[in-house]
Amino acid sequence: MIGTVSHTTNSDNTVVLSVDAMGGDKGPSVVIAGISLAIKENPDVHFLVHGPESELKFLINKRNINSFCTIINVKGVVQMTDKPSHVMRYGKDTSMWSAITSVKQQKADACVSCGNTGALMAVSMIRLRKLPGINRPAIAILFPCLGANKFNVMLDVGADIRADENDLLQYALMGASYSRNGMGIAQPRVGLLNVGTEENKGRAELKVAHDLIQDMSNNGSFEFIGFVEGDDIPSSKVDVIVTDGFTGNIALKSAEGTAGFIASSIRSAFKYNLLSYLAGLAALGPLRRLKESTDPRRANGGLFLGLNGTVVKSHGAADATGIAAALGLAYRLGSAKFTSRLAARVASVSGYHEETEEYGK
Repeated sequence: MIGTVSHTTNSDNTVVLSVDAMGGDKGPSVVIAGISLAIKENPDVHFLVHGPESELKFLINKRNINSFCTIINVKGVVQMTDKPSHVMRYGKDTSMWSAITSVKQQKADACVSCGNTGALMAVSMIRLRKLPGINRPAIAILFPCLGANKFNVMLDVGADIRADENDLLQYALMGASYSRNGMGIAQPRVGLLNVGTEENKGRAELKVAHDLIQDMSNNGSFEFIGFVEGDDIPSSKVDVIVTDGFTGNIALKSAEGTAGFIASSIRSAFKYNLLSYLAGLAALGPLRRLKESTDPRRANGGLFLGLNGTVVKSHGAADATGIAAALGLAYRLGSAKFTSRLAARVASVSGYHEETEEYGK
């Protein structure tokens, strides 16, 4: 039996977000600044802000956003160096644990944290539990692309380095549901990452997963385009890229490193001499547009998929703009009742019931 998420705080359709204010590298001041930016985009939102009241009250008052925030006084903080096992044993009095508990208690629609990824996944697993029928949860990210939606969904990018054919099928279903409810794509195009597009290429589990996903796509909820390669990740031919966490994490970090290398090379080239500097000034407009379209802050927020609750992991070094983007993602998923939709989708495949998900309802 699949339970649906009900809420005790938002009878007026306000979306409630639970925020770990103490996670991340830059401290609570940047988190509160991100909340302030998010309010400007989505005024029908309320925040449960977890951390030391004495510190948070000053920062919230300074931004004049008191009416949008409720402080949950918690003194403990999960450090970036803390091991997940340590947090699971001794972290019950931390802002991270408290923020996730608000989702478990159905006081919030989603949780956002900039904190320790391993600890956040571990606490989310123990507090929220996996959805019935899910074997391995996944982390999904938004990858800048050439398509009209500007971002593709890619998963898994590091929740678990292993994935068999059934896990990859579940990733495809969860990724398609995320694309529908988070990106507004009615029938997402799903691709399975491989070393080639030919059906005879790849490991055995990829070939089996290919057939499983193909069969499942026949119900019309998504379009399976078959195998895709690494250069298809930022392309306009696919909306959801499915892979195991080991491959996905390498692909993500390689892309981040390449983007940094290209940006550094462009800066060096325009500083080479006076003529190159003048050329750089002439190209300032197009370069600024390029920077905006590939700005990783706009795609900030890794979504934990497969849990009985919505958890968004913001980058630990995110600034206010990046945190606001993660909060915006959590807002969209919370307002779409994403967890309930995902639970129904997974259950229909796992044999719990035959209910299918309808986009937009």
